[in-house]
Amino acid sequence: MKIYPVILSGGSGTRLWPLSRAALPKQLLALVGERSMLQETALRLENFLQMMPPLLVCGNEHRFMIAEQMREIGIAPIGIMLEPEGRNTAPAVAAAAHYLLAIDPQAVMLVLPADHVITDVPAFHAAISRAAAAVDTGALATFGIVPFGPETGYGYIRRGDALASAQGCFSVARFVEKPDLATAQSFIAEGSYLWNSGMFLFSAARYLDELGSLRPDIAACSKKAVEDGYRDLDFCRLHEASFAACPSESIDYAVMEHTKHAVVVPADIGWSDVGSWSALWEVQAADAQGNVLRGDVYLDDVSNSLVRAESRMVAVIGLSDLVVVETKDAVLVAHKDDVQKVKQIVDHLKKNKRSEHINHTKVYRPWGCYEGIDVGDRFQVKRITVNPGQILSLQMHHHRAEHWVVVSGTARVTCGDVVKLLTENESTYIPIGQTHRLENPGKLPLHLIEVQSGSYLGEDDIVRFEDIYKRN
Repeated sequence: MKIYPVILSGGSGTRLWPLSRAALPKQLLALVGERSMLQETALRLENFLQMMPPLLVCGNEHRFMIAEQMREIGIAPIGIMLEPEGRNTAPAVAAAAHYLLAIDPQAVMLVLPADHVITDVPAFHAAISRAAAAVDTGALATFGIVPFGPETGYGYIRRGDALASAQGCFSVARFVEKPDLATAQSFIAEGSYLWNSGMFLFSAARYLDELGSLRPDIAACSKKAVEDGYRDLDFCRLHEASFAACPSESIDYAVMEHTKHAVVVPADIGWSDVGSWSALWEVQAADAQGNVLRGDVYLDDVSNSLVRAESRMVAVIGLSDLVVVETKDAVLVAHKDDVQKVKQIVDHLKKNKRSEHINHTKVYRPWGCYEGIDVGDRFQVKRITVNPGQILSLQMHHHRAEHWVVVSGTARVTCGDVVKLLTENESTYIPIGQTHRLENPGKLPLHLIEVQSGSYLGEDDIVRFEDIYKRN
């Protein structure tokens, strides 16, 4: 049996604000260790002999960051599939199934969200092996997490009878929505309920058979989205109109709650979906006072708190059960019991047309990144980094002029018909309306300071004429 991981890396980043943003959601952040959650998801499958390279499913906005994160850890995906818009998990997994069947008619899919924590990897591998035995008989397997308390933030699965054909697997008696506390306590006392992890193992063909029977509309739209999809650089773009026509539905609602072939595999694997700051506190090693710290932090008489400093010193005195998260443009201070209200902050930012829920001051691009340093009336200052060998688009601006000063590295600058090289401490001026391009022809990163001036300085004042990343 060849198992193909399908890593779902969508999501817009709201529950872990201000660290997680729409342009840099939690799966792309290093929240627990030194690697991002996406990288950890891919790496924890490395030593499983039957495991093939992963297929990643993501949105357009994150495609270059995801490709770069895979390159950093030396994993070459079998593909990176781009959703034109989020339609929940049933259509995304169906499109992935069609993609894999064109490669391997016997493909078995291990469907994994990119933003979960699993601390006991050997136990996870053992659970996959148990599920594989059931899948070999035609079952659709889901992984139920052995609960350690009455959690109200997860859905539940009640296991039924043990399967004679697959040791450690059970029929599914019922799926249950997120319960209230009293109901969750009764589930734990009863003993046959598991947390719904949102992870699955099944044959690609078997999943499509069940989907075609239960939700033929999703099956047909997803199939057409793959058939009419097209290559874009190293990415596979699903056909926009066909995928948009897919009803937005989860695997659970579309298939697992209705199929007669669902099985659940109990898994005690140190799992969390890290759905809140308090959940992140729970899965990390704390000090003797119960504090989880990161960055330049000073504490005095503080207990059971998560304090994270990203860009400056943070000091906390005489408090407990807090979450403090500092970034360059926003600070969150909340009681651990109230962190689910973070979404209300994001809603407030959207309603007031602010940008702190979308980008950090540092914004990643396929060629490198830029970081806002200062902004005022008719001007803003950015620090720009261009990676070796990378090229920005040939572009122009209607409303702003730009001054570039090279801090280190070598810049090849196109301004109209003139092309010149700039090195450290040299500068150039790009007038309003002038076609221009910036390149790094060297082997070291290019760092420069950009001063923009004009009547409008928004990122949408860019007219692209040529772009190697096909963003125009």
